[in-house]
Amino acid sequence: MLDKSIPYYNIIMTRIGGTPLREYNLPKGFRFTRFQPGDEREWADIETRVLEFSDEEEARTYFQKEYLPYGKELSERCYFVSTAEGRKIATATAWWSHRNQVRVPSLHWIAVSPDFQGLGLGKALVAKALSASIVLDGDRDSFIHTQTWSYSAVGIYLKAGYNILREGTFARYPNDYGLALPYLNEKMGRRFSEERDSIILT
Repeated sequence: MLDKSIPYYNIIMTRIGGTPLREYNLPKGFRFTRFQPGDEREWADIETRVLEFSDEEEARTYFQKEYLPYGKELSERCYFVSTAEGRKIATATAWWSHRNQVRVPSLHWIAVSPDFQGLGLGKALVAKALSASIVLDGDRDSFIHTQTWSYSAVGIYLKAGYNILREGTFARYPNDYGLALPYLNEKMGRRFSEERDSIILT
């Protein structure tokens, strides 16, 4: 769930194509499913539970506008984690955004319902979505937009091979690297060091 006790700053992360992909298995009792018509309700429920939207209606409206027009691609790119009983409790989408007018792979809306966080579902879900992105779009540079409120997820993305961009962006997101870094260091309890145009953990 988002930690809104700290200021919101944009964080841009990138995974260089060809970076080794670590695999994580889901714990027993969970399975991956892909989007089917009607699943936008579950998507909206998950994203609202983690405080990305103020209510489910707002989340559904966003989903209907941004994703439903791409029905076939949506069924190939939007993943859920479901319980043994079939309840969808986590989601991620292997989508695309644009950088310098070029379509680039980008993971979107990665979220795990609060009651199921801390079980390793996020790591497995990111690996699954990233693997799908590589199959569909090639093993190219990939991007994630996140924020200081999601500092716990930043650690998951780092383990998946993403680094924090010090400069530059994609899809017109601001890059608040300088403002975000002190909060990441404080909340994550780690020290970041600079390497070329990205930031990696030491």
